Amino acid sequence: MKIAIPVDEKDLRTNVCASFGRAAYFLIYETETKTSVFIDNSSLASPGGAGIKAAQTLIDNQVSALLTPRCGENAAKTLESAGIKIFKTTSVSVRENLADSRDGKLPLLEDIHAGFHGHGGD
Repeated sequence: MKIAIPVDEKDLRTNVCASFGRAAYFLIYETETKTSVFIDNSSLASPGGAGIKAAQTLIDNQVSALLTPRCGENAAKTLESAGIKIFKTTSVSVRENLADSRDGKLPLLEDIHAGFHGHGGD
C-alpha cells in the first residue's frame, strides 16, 4: 500500500506540511517494501484549484491513503472518489505519523474545510 504525506522538505526528518494542496512535496511511502520517494507538488504555485491538482497527483501515483492535518472539500471529494482514505495526522513528525498509521492509531480526517483559504484555490 502506498501512503502519501504532504511535507516541507525532501527528508524523512522533515515536518508534515500544514497545507495539503500547497505542500512543496509529497512523501510516498510503500508499506510492503518500506521504501520512500519524494515527488514535487506541481500544483504548489497554482493560482487556483491546487488541492484538486495535488489530489490528482496522488491518484496518478496510485496512493491508497493520505496522512494530512487538513484538506479542502474539493480535494477531499477528488481523493475519496478515487478510493483514497484521508487520515488526520497527530503530530508534525513524518516518522511518528507513519508509525501511528502502521499501528492503526490515526483517525480518519472528518473536519474537511471549505478551501479557498487565501491562495485563490483550495
